[in-house]
Amino acid sequence: MDPRPLTFEHSIVITASPAAVLEAFFNPAALTVWWDTVRSVTTPRPLGIYAIEWRTTPFSDELLGTLGGVFYGTVMEFRPRREFFLADAYWLPPQADPFGPMALEVSCRVEGPATRVSVRQSGSDEGARWQRYYALISAGWEASLDALKQHLERGGAPPERP
Repeated sequence: MDPRPLTFEHSIVITASPAAVLEAFFNPAALTVWWDTVRSVTTPRPLGIYAIEWRTTPFSDELLGTLGGVFYGTVMEFRPRREFFLADAYWLPPQADPFGPMALEVSCRVEGPATRVSVRQSGSDEGARWQRYYALISAGWEASLDALKQHLERGGAPPERP
């Protein structure tokens, strides 16, 4: 068994404001671009819903089945231009048992003319399926955060919510 905790942590510097970075996690059009979602319902406030869906992959992992499906959780904390925290988060893969509960934390801090965004996702189990899940999502998160950086730095900032 891998001794590392079942957590994904990564940070990236993006030349955009903290408000634009956090908005990209809640704006359906932005989520479609950088996280390749099919649809989303997200509410940036305490007790808001955070639900996103991805297309089912044409391939299947031996432990996880097909990828894609739905990720959802409850926004427990939302601090504009700073951070948000999801609790009771679950991933519902298209053809396998759910994963959860998990937590997702996203924080932003100004770093020079840019924003350092840090993402931390943690799980509640340590079996072989969970080890595989975290091995896969690590690569997925890193690629998605790179896509977020490209999206925002190329002027793709989503319109802010009222």
